[in-house]
Amino acid sequence: MLIMNEKIKASEVRLTGVDGEELGIVSRDEALALARELKADLVCTSLLSSPPPCKLTPRGTAKQTAAKEKQQERKAAQPPKVKEIRLTPHIEDHDYETKRRQAEKLLASGDAVQFVVKIQGKEGQKAKELLEQLLKDLAEVGRKATGIQLSGKQAAVQVTPVR
Repeated sequence: MLIMNEKIKASEVRLTGVDGEELGIVSRDEALALARELKADLVCTSLLSSPPPCKLTPRGTAKQTAAKEKQQERKAAQPPKVKEIRLTPHIEDHDYETKRRQAEKLLASGDAVQFVVKIQGKEGQKAKELLEQLLKDLAEVGRKATGIQLSGKQAAVQVTPVR
């Protein structure tokens, strides 16, 4: 939570200037007057010490920084999305490269990728080899989260981004 300007209740604060210079312990009113004079915000950095340390920041930047941090925390808290990429065992080289590049982009953006190979008849071994080749090619940006699963009409493997 951001405590700034008039919301600071302490009678005295340990003040740091806009350029990081120490201004010592001053009264809250004096610090607020200096902030108004410099067209800056007075931001409290910690409530754990007495007098609380406060710093002068250019007007608006403290709120902007706090909003950015909050947004990044929210993004980090979300579970990664799993995107599915479908293939066939008899894929052409160009199509394979396109799917590999698409998977690299998704993994780089933080999403997990589920590769699904549709199989018919006795294509299971070829599908497994295709998925193993994909895992080898994507080793730098992703690692497998599940083993290669062969079941009836499809072979699948999930790849998560390397962090």
